[in-house]
Amino acid sequence: MLSVYDIEDGLKESWLQRLSWQYVKRDRATAQIIAQRYLAASPCLETLLKLPEDSLGYHYATHLISLNFDPNFYRSIQVNSDTDYLLLRLRQTHDIWHIVTGFGVDVTGELQLKAFELSQTRRPLAIVLLLGGLFGALFSSPLSLASLWEEIVIAYNLGASQFCNE
Repeated sequence: MLSVYDIEDGLKESWLQRLSWQYVKRDRATAQIIAQRYLAASPCLETLLKLPEDSLGYHYATHLISLNFDPNFYRSIQVNSDTDYLLLRLRQTHDIWHIVTGFGVDVTGELQLKAFELSQTRRPLAIVLLLGGLFGALFSSPLSLASLWEEIVIAYNLGASQFCNE
């Protein structure tokens, strides 16, 4: 069975992925971060729990602990290119984006996060996962499709309003 990482790795060198990164790099600050290739150290949840309760680090730690999530759940990538760097950072920050956006970790929340991400990055994996989620809903709960679509559109628009397109 294919994992999300298998699909992502398969799209890694596609022209769609290259277009996505070109879109992302149009923002000067983002292009600078990519050029610097900053990589976060593996988070120590115990240390983050010592931060103020209104800090992102504290919320991140409590979020992961409450869900029994491993902060290093993702498939690692050796960083040899901008694509490698961006994919690794997206993997490292996935759960942080759940906190920042307020989207849950259920199917709807994951699809909302992919819609938000799509509006900001044009990433092909986001499209694949959104389509898969919509097909799944069509067959498992077709009556919920309209409300799911509404949530996806709201999330996409939220991401579009938060990204500087200068």
